Amino acid sequence: MNNDSCSCRIVHQDKVDLARSQGLGLDKIKAISNLFKACADPSRLRILHALLHQEMCVCDLAALLDVSESAVSHQLRLLRTMGLVVNRRDGVVLYYRPVDQRISQLIALAGEFLANK
Repeated sequence: MNNDSCSCRIVHQDKVDLARSQGLGLDKIKAISNLFKACADPSRLRILHALLHQEMCVCDLAALLDVSESAVSHQLRLLRTMGLVVNRRDGVVLYYRPVDQRISQLIALAGEFLANK
């Protein structure tokens, strides 16, 4: 038996209306969902975490993650498309950094949440 569903079918319209009025809106929900998707991949999360401490190039990130530069480039391209990282060229080297340091708060909060479970 599934304990996650009601045993009878009653809609509490006042609760539904309140939840709708306090909702984030579909665009905001999609944006938040995309942020969590970006962080859902362990490689991308490791890259983001590393970049929070210092700018790094693809070669450095590949060495850190022990994967190919191509794999890191692919993940960085996704993170850049999602608006989470930007790059800076210094000669022939591209250095990456997060767009916003507040991503560290999100990662820390997730860690605290998991530690308290």
